[in-house]
Amino acid sequence: MQGVVAEALRPLAGPDLRLIGASRTDAGVHALGQVASLHAARLLDPRVVRAALNATLPADIRVLAARAAPSKFDARRTARLKRYAYVLSEAPVASPFLYRYAWRVARPLDVDLMRLGARPLGGERDFSAFQAAAGRDRSPVCTVHSVRIVRRRDLVAVLVSADAFLHHMVRNIVGTLVEVGHRRRPPGWVAEVLTGRDRRRAGRTAPPQGLFLVSVRYPEPLFAGSMDQSQPLRLKL
Repeated sequence: MQGVVAEALRPLAGPDLRLIGASRTDAGVHALGQVASLHAARLLDPRVVRAALNATLPADIRVLAARAAPSKFDARRTARLKRYAYVLSEAPVASPFLYRYAWRVARPLDVDLMRLGARPLGGERDFSAFQAAAGRDRSPVCTVHSVRIVRRRDLVAVLVSADAFLHHMVRNIVGTLVEVGHRRRPPGWVAEVLTGRDRRRAGRTAPPQGLFLVSVRYPEPLFAGSMDQSQPLRLKL
């Protein structure tokens, strides 16, 4: 998505623009509240940027808001909290409307056992056991603020809020919790996987289509006061 938005911006912002997304998403993953920062040599009117982008972007990408931001604003580094949701379907018959937006596990999940298993994931932890090999060039320590598991009929959602996420972290956590929800593993196994720091001991990586970037939060004082002409734009996609 970042590349598509950047190309759509070039006629407005010029060839030297820098577009930084708050969070990278794998192919097949969705974003309800992605945020990007745009640095360009030209002065841009946020209203014009939003209108122009929504007139040219593909139908599955929309700019919900555009506003001026402080000169040091970086959509990725300035973020304080990100929230992801992963949707699971227990439906006995696969819905043609959900196949791109949920992982159909077919069998019922024991949500209470999943909640017990998720308890040790809160707080500042080393999440090496849930980190994809491709992302091991960064610190595996993240602070998870909450893990909630909710059911709506035959849909189950796992919502994770944290200060940062490792590559495939949520998908690997979900794959591990599904093992517990299907009673193939006891709830205490999740804590053992976490402390073992070995990706091979965790569950499978959940497929990408059930994952949604829900929101990204920033310190609101950053956006108080007037903005000068040198400041970048903040785009909410």
